[in-house]
Formats: sequence, structure tokens, C-alpha cells
Amino acid sequence: MGWPVDHSRSPALHGFWLKTYGIDGTYERLPVSPADLGTSLRALAAQDYAGVNLTVPHKEAAMAFVDELSPIAQRIGAINTIFVSNGRLHATNTDGYGFITNLQTGAPKFDPKAGPAVILGAGGAARAVCVALQDAGVPEICVVNRTTDRAEALARDLGDRMTAAPWTARTACLKTANLLVNTTTLGMKGQAPLDIDLQNLPPTATVNDIVYVPLETPLLAAARARGHVVVDGLGMLLYQAQPGFEGWFGTRPEVTPALREAVLAAG
Repeated sequence: MGWPVDHSRSPALHGFWLKTYGIDGTYERLPVSPADLGTSLRALAAQDYAGVNLTVPHKEAAMAFVDELSPIAQRIGAINTIFVSNGRLHATNTDGYGFITNLQTGAPKFDPKAGPAVILGAGGAARAVCVALQDAGVPEICVVNRTTDRAEALARDLGDRMTAAPWTARTACLKTANLLVNTTTLGMKGQAPLDIDLQNLPPTATVNDIVYVPLETPLLAAARARGHVVVDGLGMLLYQAQPGFEGWFGTRPEVTPALREAVLAAG
């Protein structure tokens, strides 16, 4: 479920696994406007859905319509995966798991404890990323958002080692960064570009963009040209999907090169 949701590669991802493991099931895009979110979620059980994923802009708003929240979802303050059981909606958040697993896989030498992280954006994905980095031992996390109040609210909610900065300070914030993560939709196909100057970013810093359409965003291209280790956003999508698929279909799927190729080809 998303609004819009046409860009999602999740149907190709889950479709690949369904075929690989011989499971009789289907995974579809469900365009749902914010005004219809509650009605659509409550209809899942009646329509015999096993569950649903949530993407922009529903990850926080959907919390009001579910019956049970996992501890990690409560901590993050956003959900991306719902399981339907006995007519009840059980929600969790697998974005943090997907993010940190992708980062560790794409940048195996990255040391989260080596320095601060700068996070662009303050939505549901940003919250998951920040919690995952807190758990990984990042000493300081600075959230930079176009709406400063939203960044300050996120920092206040998550508390430990969190700071916030206005969008105008995004370049200055990079001076001591060990990691830069874009969690906004800026740079996504069909969206406005991400305007940021990497001149202050230390050469040793790792750069991750959770946008995966296009796979090589302008941010990653600019960082790669400067010699930074870069991690694209596709892996986060692949890894965050594992717990959901397992919960819906009873099989723990593997993230493989063939899966990545299939999802890329679906674009």
C-alpha cells in the first residue's frame, strides 16, 4: 500500500520468492490514498489477505488502525509490515533490519562506532534507520530535514545520541560524518532532485541512498566520483522483505544475486 505505489519493485521481489519456493500466492500493488487508509486496512481480513507492506506516506499514519504493535514498531514510531491473523492486524517494522543488513553487506568494512551519522529526512524510514544505527553503536546521529520541526521531533522522540539541524545546514553537518544516508524521496524517479554539496564530507565516509529507482541516484554518483564507498537502496528493500514473507508464507527466503537481478529487470 502506498500513494503513489507504481514505483514499487516489491511485487517482482515477492513474486520471485513465491515462484522459487513453489508457493501459491500473489503480491500486488495497492494504491491507497491517505483518506482511504483506515478503510483499506480494516478490509484486509475480510478479503483474506495474509498481510500487507506499507510505503510512503502511510508508515506512521497506519499505526492508528492496527490491533497490535511490535516493540520495535513502537520504538520506531512507524510500521511497514502487517500480518493478518484471526481478523486482527499485527504490525511491525522491518526497515531497520533491512537497512543495517544492506549496509553491512554493501560496506563490510564500515564501522558504525567510528563517527557520527547524518540522516537526510525525518519520515518513517528515517526513524527506522536511526534506531538501527543507535543499536549498532553510532556515537551521534544528526537528522536534517526540510521541515526543521519534524527533525527536532524525531530527535526528541528517539532521544539517545540524537540531534537535529535545519535543511540549510545540510552541507555544514557533513564535516565530521562517518556515514551519510538519504531517506527522503529526493532523487527518486519523478521526484525533485536532492541538492547537497559533498565538499565537506570526509573521504572515509560511507554514503547510502535508500532510494532504489534509479539504482544509481545522483547522490551516489557524486559520492562515487569523490571516492566514497557507496551503498544503493535496493538491498534494503530485499532484506526488509524477508521477515514479512516468512510471516505470511511460513518460509524464510534468501536474498541472492538472482533475486537482485530479477528485481532490477522488473524496472
